[in-house]
This record gives sequence, structure tokens and C-alpha cells, in this order.
Amino acid sequence: MVVFGPVPSRRLGRSLGINNIPAKSCSYSCVYCQLGLTRGKTIKRTSFYDPKEILEAARRQLASVASDDGPVDYVTFVPDGEPSLDINLRTEISLLRDLGIPIAIISNASLIWDEEVRQAFMEADLVSLKVDAVSEDIWKRVDRPHGRLELERILEGIVQFAGEFSGDLITETMLLSGIDYEEEIGRIADFLSQIPLKEAYLAVPTRPPCEEWVEPADEDLLNRAFQEYASTLGGDRVELLIGYEGDAFS
Repeated sequence: MVVFGPVPSRRLGRSLGINNIPAKSCSYSCVYCQLGLTRGKTIKRTSFYDPKEILEAARRQLASVASDDGPVDYVTFVPDGEPSLDINLRTEISLLRDLGIPIAIISNASLIWDEEVRQAFMEADLVSLKVDAVSEDIWKRVDRPHGRLELERILEGIVQFAGEFSGDLITETMLLSGIDYEEEIGRIADFLSQIPLKEAYLAVPTRPPCEEWVEPADEDLLNRAFQEYASTLGGDRVELLIGYEGDAFS
């Protein structure tokens, strides 16, 4: 299903989902992913669907839903893989502008070092970037990236994008039990303080993960992380994302 919803989201209100990537075409194989393991990680951008077909599918979906449920707040690229792997992303955003609805992208940020990816993201109204770690060892353990990815380049790309993006930028950090966050929480907060964020979300897995050992962070860790983030970023820019939002949306 290339287009689904609208579905409710705490971050984005009522959103029409765009699934522009086939299942598990991803640059990461995150241990907490509810979609299963990524068997063949990739960082090669390619074409998956005809952009015009995505637009027409979105129009049909919008025409089929009841208007009495309220307006659609966002058209959101939230696929079963990493949306920036779609080489047609910028074109798709341009076409979807005809719907007259703000556009959001939910990304793991792994390809944001690529100028073309940043330019595509610039076309959106809201971008959500994953920042699970700023330390190499935790990044590799939690996100299990493609072997050619470099964390330093990703972090530099986030800073560069944030400095140029005129829309709303939010981040999400997934917290797990069994990971040594003793110093990492402060490091992530310090990194995020460099960029003009609308909101920084702290999250835990709410759906069955692909690895059996994965458990959500406990209340003590969540509270400590919230306090650390709030102290560094300001309490009005930090929110816990710990409730179940349904299988259709992340």
C-alpha cells in the first residue's frame, strides 16, 4: 500500500501516510524495528514508484475518507524503509504540493550528509530526524548501520541541514534497556543544543522489536533523560513519546 490513512499521530495530528519505499529497503537494521531485520542494507538511492502514481493514489485516498473526521494535518513520508533512499523524493514532494496539505518526512537521517538528500528534505514543511546516539559504539549497537556509513558525517549533515532548513525540525531518540547511557544522554542533548529544534522526542519501543533482548528503557532512565534534555534544550521543547500510536504509523 503506497498511500494509507489518514491515521492519528501525537507528533503530526491527522496524517496521510506515503509509503514510498518497499518493506525493509533501509540503511539501518535497528534492533528495535517492528518490521523485522534488514537483510540487505543499502545506501544506494534508486527509483521505486512513479511519482505521478503516488500523487494519484494520494488523491484517491483523500477522496475516499470521511471529511467529518476533520482535516488532514500532514501528508507524511513514513515508509517501511528509509524515505531518502527514494531518488524521486524531491519530485514527489513537489507533485504532492498540489494537495494543499503540509508535507512531513520521518527519516533515520543516515543519508543527510548527501547534498541531494538535504535539498529534497528542504522541500518539506516538517522533518523528523532520528538521533539515537552520538557515540560510535552505541550507534552501531542500536542502529546497526550500513558498513559505509560514518556517524560523524551524519551528525555534520544534521547540523548543516538544520542551519538551512526553514521548516519545523524535530528529532527522536529511542531509549532501550541494557544500553549504557550514563554519559550518552548528556552528549546527545549537547549535540541537539547546536540546532534550532521545534521539539526533541524521547521514545521507547511500543511494538514487538526484531531482537528478543530489546526492552524499553525503565522509568528512571526516561526521567533522567527528560531532565537532562529539558535542562539543556528547555522543557518546552522536550516530550516523551511512549504511547502506542497503532501499527500504521511510527
